[in-house]
Amino acid sequence: MNYQEAARQLKEALRLRSEPLGVSFLTAEDAFPGKARRPSQVFGKKVTICQGVTMARLYGWPVLLTRDDLICVPGMLAFGFAPVAEPGQELAQLMCEVGFHQDIEPARQEATVLVRFAPGEISAVYLSPLERLAIDPHVVVVYGNPAQIMRLVQGAVFSLRERVRGDFGGKVECSSYLVGPQRDGSPRVAIPGLGDRIFSMTQDDELVFSFPTGLLPAVLKGLTEAARRIGARYPVTFYQNFSPEFPPPYKERAEKWGIA
Repeated sequence: MNYQEAARQLKEALRLRSEPLGVSFLTAEDAFPGKARRPSQVFGKKVTICQGVTMARLYGWPVLLTRDDLICVPGMLAFGFAPVAEPGQELAQLMCEVGFHQDIEPARQEATVLVRFAPGEISAVYLSPLERLAIDPHVVVVYGNPAQIMRLVQGAVFSLRERVRGDFGGKVECSSYLVGPQRDGSPRVAIPGLGDRIFSMTQDDELVFSFPTGLLPAVLKGLTEAARRIGARYPVTFYQNFSPEFPPPYKERAEKWGIA
C-alpha cells in the first residue's frame, strides 16, 4: 500500500485540518521504530494516549507509547498496561467512584463490552501520520468534522455494502477508535471522550472515523465513487436553484418596481 498517496487522497478529498494516522500495536517481540518520539524522553513527562494521538495528528510526529510513557489510568486499563489482574473490574469500580455510574453492575456491564487488550498483550502503541509510517499499521484513524466523517461513512458503505457502526460511552473512547477496528475488523465512528477534550485539545466539532488498514483501498474507492452522480463532495455544495422569499415590505417594493 502506498500510504503517502493514500494520505494525499484523504487530505485532498476531505480538506482535513489534521493528519490521517496509521496505528500499530506492538508486542514484546516487535522492534520499536527508531525515529518514533516517546513523550517520556522528549518532554520528560508521562501523558495520556489521546495526547499521543494529538502529537501525531497535529505535530506530524511518529509517536511511540509504552507503559512508561503513560499516566492515564482508564487508558492503561483498556490497553493492558496497568499492573492488575482484573482490569475490567478495576475499570468498573473507577467508573463508579468518579460518578460515571451509580451502581457497580451497570459499570461492570460497560467495562465488559468495552473493547480492550488483555494485560501484557501489547507492549506499545505506535501512532504516525500515514505519509510518515515506518511500519505497516493495523488501523487508520481520521479526525474530522461531522460533514467530513459523513463522506468517509458514505465511502465505506459504498464499498463494504453495510452500514457503519458506532460505539458511544463518552469515556475511554481511545479504546473504541484505536482498538475496536483491530478487534472486530470493521470501521466505526466514535465521539471523542472527556479525556480527548480536556487533555488532547480535541475540538467540539471533531469526530473520529477509524477502520482496519486492509479496508483503506475500499474506503478510498468509495470516497471517490459514493454519490458521485449527485455531486457529493466536501465542502458540501449548497443548493442555489431557487428564488428566496422576503417579508412583505420587500415584496411590495419588488412588485412596485416590476422585479417580482
